[in-house]
Order: sequence, then C-alpha cells, then structure tokens
Amino acid sequence: MKATNDKLNLLRQKLEADGVVKVMIMGLGSVGGYLLDYLVGLQDEKMEIVVVGRNLDKLIQDVNIVRTAAVIRGVLRSKITVDGACDLDHIDSITETIARYQPDIIVNSSRVYAGLKYGSISWHTLRAYGIWTPLSIRYARNIMEGCELAGSHAIVINTSYSDAVIPWLKSAGKLYPDFGSGNLNHLIPRIKFYVGEQCEIANLNDIDVTLAVSHFHDVVISKEGQAEGQKILLDVKYQGHNVEIEQSEIFKHCAIAMPVDQKRNMMNASSNFDIIYTILEAIRLKKKMKVHSPGVQGEIGGYPYIIDGENVDSYFDESIFSMSQMRQANRESIALDGIENVINGNLVYTDVLVEKVKNAFGVILPKVVHFNEIDEVGHFLIEQIIMRNK
Repeated sequence: MKATNDKLNLLRQKLEADGVVKVMIMGLGSVGGYLLDYLVGLQDEKMEIVVVGRNLDKLIQDVNIVRTAAVIRGVLRSKITVDGACDLDHIDSITETIARYQPDIIVNSSRVYAGLKYGSISWHTLRAYGIWTPLSIRYARNIMEGCELAGSHAIVINTSYSDAVIPWLKSAGKLYPDFGSGNLNHLIPRIKFYVGEQCEIANLNDIDVTLAVSHFHDVVISKEGQAEGQKILLDVKYQGHNVEIEQSEIFKHCAIAMPVDQKRNMMNASSNFDIIYTILEAIRLKKKMKVHSPGVQGEIGGYPYIIDGENVDSYFDESIFSMSQMRQANRESIALDGIENVINGNLVYTDVLVEKVKNAFGVILPKVVHFNEIDEVGHFLIEQIIMRNK
C-alpha cells in the first residue's frame, strides 16, 4: 500500500484528469449521517459519495432524508450511491466493496457497539477513555486489511480513538489509516471562541491555533476547563502575532455547555469533513493548509499536520513545536487516558487504569493486549463492562 504522499499524488492526477473524487463512508450512524450532509452541502458536482454498510433499508432511509433536505435547500449536486452489502465484521465483504467502487478517500465512521458513547460509562468512573481501544481498533483493522487485499490506494480516515488505534496498527506492522479525526479538533473552536471574544476578532478563521495534545486533554479541558496540572503545547496567533492570554484562562473558558447525546457527533463528522475538504482544497488550489489529526502517520496522540497541495506533500507542522516536544507531550497526556505505551503490536495499559477498572467494575483488565487478542479483549469489554453498566 502506498504512503500518504503517494496517495495524494494519485488523487491530484485523478482530479486533473477528470475532476471526480469518490468518497466512501463506511457505516452511516450519526457521524456518517452528519458527514454525508456536510459533504452534500459542498455542492460539488465533481464528488461522488458512496455510503456502505450491512443494513440496506436503514441506509436508504438515512440517505433519503439527506437527499431530500438537500433538494429543498437547492444544494444537491453530488452523486450518492448506497450499498448495503458491506459487513465490517467480515474482511472479504469489505474487500469486495472497496474493489467494486475503488474510492479515493475512505472514512471509517463505524462503531463495534453502536448507539453508545463509551465515555458515558468510563469518564465519571475512570476519568479515562483508553480502556476502549480494543473495541475502537476492530473495524479499523478490518478495513485496512480489506484495503490491502483490494489493492486500494485510498486515503483512509479513521474516526474512533485514533490517538492509539492508528499507532497500534502501525506498531503491529499492519497497514494503518493516513489520518484520524476526533476530539483534537473539538477543542480548537472553543479556544477560538474565547480568544475572539477577548481580542474582539469577528472572523474566527483569522485566529491560527497550533495544538499538540491527546484525547484525554481534549476531554478534560472541554468538560472541566482545566488541564490536570500539565502544560499544554498550545500556540495562538492573530495576523501572525502571538496572542498573549494565559493558558489557564483560555482553558477555563473552554468548558462550555454541550449536549451529551448523539448531537455531539456533529463535531466528529465536522473533523472528518475538515480533513477531506482540506485535502481537496489544498490540491485544487495548490496551496498549503493545516489540519489537526490524532494518530496521523501512526504517532501516538494528536498533532498539527500540513497538506501541501502545490508540491503534493504532507508533513508534521514543526514551525512552533518540534516532533520530540510533541511526542513527549502526547505520551504524558495519553497516559492520563490509561495508555502507557503502544509498542511491538502491544497496547499497554497503565497500572492506574488497571486498578481503577478493578475497583469500579470488579474485573481484571489485562495489563498488555497483543494485536492478536483484539477480538478476545473486545468481547470481554462488552460482556463484562458495557453490558453490565450501560
């Protein structure tokens, strides 16, 4: 499978040849549904959106409401294709689907245990989300195996806990998604809200935020307005000049009221949209654009990342913080989420998390989960924790 920059070059060649980009959404839950709506809103005649899953009737219903609403608004320009024959539990089904449609971009927006925010169980008891990594990785693993078997060169975006999922795949010597979407992007608008208000900046797009942090701090800052005593790698600029506001003050005002139901997934869908839109705009306009992505290039935690459409290149943004700084900060951050390390195909939980799980749920979490034990431990998490506490 080709590297990210090779995939970007293939996408550039296709865009220059016929201009049509094919985006495949795998799993049309609330994240996939919102994403479909946002992509349709681009009114891009040169985009085909392929929605796949295993419940055709539900897929058709969900796609129909988006299509109908788009026609009412007068924005339906993209072709939408629906396929209900893709079962993410079976790699041969995934392989056949990818080979059939040959997408340029794949978004994994699926969940093994649908309809439940895992954090609703773990956050108030463990103050950590990393426990769910074996569940989060399952479909990402299957999709990447399907991509390999289908000979696909699609750019793959993973939605679920990419901070650890993508590094785990990479450490096991497996193919891994190019980008992750998620909570890292959810914190940046909150920062812009406060900075814009304090500095009287009307257009929040003029505020340039550079942030390197993992899932834990995205959550704790958003929920509680504090960083658990850690100094976060954060840089804020307006028109090229540093914004001089104390970190603690910014974070204090990041704790804003949000719904706790599936409407929250508007943010996750927006993160996926941001990556897709940035890639296409950077290539079409031949310019450099920045995204923030957890797990990008198999690195633990979340990072600023540059898409250079002019030179068809992509790389970590080290203009503010060095890679060594960002790696260290992310490891310290994700340790608070219960992840001690991801190495040699092993996910290593922290001793603190293992003890918390024992005290909160009365079960013994394995200290180390090998890549080959993903399904076994995933079933354990569902049966021993989710089913007993949902």
